[in-house]
Amino acid sequence: MPRLLKLSTGQEDYNRGLQPTRTSEMSSQWDDLSLLLDSPDSLSHPTRGTIKDKVGFNPNEDAAALRKAIEGIGTTEKTLIDILTQRSSAQRQQICKAYKDATGKSLVDDLEGDTHGHFEDILVALVTPPAQFDMQEIKKAMKGAGTTESTLIEILASRSNQQIKALSDAYIQETGKALTYDLKSEVGGDFGKALITLAEGKRDESRNVDAAKAKADAKALYEAGEKKWGTDEDKFIEILCHRSVPQLRQTLVEYKNLSGKTLQQSIESEMSGDLENVLVAVVKCVKSVPAYMAELLHKSMKGAGTNEAMLTRIMVSRSEMDMMDIKAEYNKMYGRFLYSDIESETSGDYEKTLLGICGSQGA
Repeated sequence: MPRLLKLSTGQEDYNRGLQPTRTSEMSSQWDDLSLLLDSPDSLSHPTRGTIKDKVGFNPNEDAAALRKAIEGIGTTEKTLIDILTQRSSAQRQQICKAYKDATGKSLVDDLEGDTHGHFEDILVALVTPPAQFDMQEIKKAMKGAGTTESTLIEILASRSNQQIKALSDAYIQETGKALTYDLKSEVGGDFGKALITLAEGKRDESRNVDAAKAKADAKALYEAGEKKWGTDEDKFIEILCHRSVPQLRQTLVEYKNLSGKTLQQSIESEMSGDLENVLVAVVKCVKSVPAYMAELLHKSMKGAGTNEAMLTRIMVSRSEMDMMDIKAEYNKMYGRFLYSDIESETSGDYEKTLLGICGSQGA
């Protein structure tokens, strides 16, 4: 097998430490490919969550404690937070079953009846199975006047084939229609084509890298974009939405060696709007899902007002996958701790729940 080509940038001694990085240097964070081929691929192997199975878990005890916290005079929020942020998703499903068996009522219904606002939203998200939660967020993004393209991009660009299949199954069960069918009526053009391709969940999952194919793909992308008058969007969609993550990483390196620019830079200069956004998101997730999520978390909390829907969705959906890595990337990219920013940007029981999911202060 041909030796895989490393990026010829002379940056082999790139600093791996958690050094503060100013926001103005964000582009360089995405432009540096020197460690790309050696870094773990969390799109395929996410294993570093902050929430894990609780040892000595007893669903009946937890269900009884939650019932007491909800039914007492005034809700004991601390009990709800402590239990629901310190049990894995699978354990929370067992608690839901035990709660229903004991009370005849659904835990989701009781949480919705007893809590309010963003606190209610995050507790309900925690007791919803991951695929169901993804499906609900996708459905919400397509409902009503206008589509929330950013939510569709965030979910479909960052999930594995397995996760996309699970959310698609949940979608058809809930609506009676295929997710791809509904997407076709919501999003059009090349952007729609890219999203629907991602929603099919047919990305190659091979771990083997074909160096010659990576070189050919890099050349095809270069000729479809930078070198062409007008852009061949189909070529970008075909390669970026179907190749495996290891294969695409090699292609990103080959592309920079060929063109002197990163593929992300080329997409940003050749395309615009939602198509640019979805293809850049795919490239970022190929590089590092945790860095992509860290960037979105920062965006959800900076500026006037907090985007609680995005904050809740990312904190809950990544809690058992790669939240440890997201915290490390956040610190590296912004020179701040995610925990501290949550403390300063949110409040009350919602804040306490987010901090319970985030885990310790450090990265």
